[in-house]
Amino acid sequence: MSSVKEWPTTIKRVVFGAIIGACSGLLVFAVLNIVDWGHDGQKVEEVTEEIDDLGIVSEVLVDGEDTEFFDATTGEEDPYWKYIGMPFLSVDFAELKTQNPDTVGWINVSGTNINYPFVQTRDNEYYLTHAFDRTINNAGWVFLDYRNNINELSRNNILYGHGRRDTTMFGSLKNILTNDWHKNDDNFVVRLSTEVENTLWQVFSVYLVPVTSDYLQINFSGDRQFGAFLEMLTRRSIYDFKTGVGVHDRILTLSTCRGEDERVVLHAKLIKKSTRNK
Repeated sequence: MSSVKEWPTTIKRVVFGAIIGACSGLLVFAVLNIVDWGHDGQKVEEVTEEIDDLGIVSEVLVDGEDTEFFDATTGEEDPYWKYIGMPFLSVDFAELKTQNPDTVGWINVSGTNINYPFVQTRDNEYYLTHAFDRTINNAGWVFLDYRNNINELSRNNILYGHGRRDTTMFGSLKNILTNDWHKNDDNFVVRLSTEVENTLWQVFSVYLVPVTSDYLQINFSGDRQFGAFLEMLTRRSIYDFKTGVGVHDRILTLSTCRGEDERVVLHAKLIKKSTRNK
C-alpha cells in the first residue's frame, strides 16, 4: 500500500479538502446545537417566570381535620415524626389549566431547583420535546407517566424531566447524589399539589443507575412482588435514610438522565395528605 507522500498532488488536495470540509461541517453542526440548546433554555426560563408571576403557590401552615398521616413502616430511627410537621404546598390550578389543560399537579423537591407544574398526556414522548406552553422545545417539561392517575395513586407514581445542565427541569436532581444534600435532612421531603389533594412524601432511596426500566414498574401481581420491588429500590440507595417502607405504602419516583447511559433516581413514600376544598 502506498503512503500518503506517494499520492499525486491532485488526490492529496481532494482528500485534505474533504477532511477540512467534514471538520467544518461538524463544527457548524456543534455550534448550531449549542445555539438551539441555549434558545430552548431561555424559553424555559421565560415560561417559568410567567408561571411564577401568577403568584398561585402558597403553603398550608396548619393541618386540617381531613389531614391523613401514614406511618405503618416507621422505626425508632425513622425521621418521619419530624417531616409530618412540615407544611403542605398548595397551588391554584385555574390559570395553569387555561394555559395548558394537560396540567395535573405541581412538584417541589427540597434541596433542588425543582419547583414546577407537571403535566400528563397519552404517552411518555410528547413532553420530551415540548415546553409547558406546548411549543416545540428540546428542554421538554416535567411530566407524569401516562400510566399513572395522580388523583388515584398507584403503588408507584413516576415523574420524568430532562437532566438539563443549566439545572432547569430535573437538571438539579443530581444534587441528591452529593454529600452536601445528604448532610441536611430537611432535604428529604417532596411536596406535591394537585386539584384534588396536597401531599407530602419522605425520601427513602436515591441513586445513579445504568439505563434500565426495572424501577419504572407500576402494576404488581401482589404484595410479595411489590415488597421485593421496594427492597430492590432500598438496596440501591447510596445513602441510608433510616426510613422504613412497606407494601402498604404509596411511592413517588423521580427519574432523569445523566448522559446517554445513566439515570439519576429518587424514591419517596407518601406520609401525609389532605383533601383540597372544592
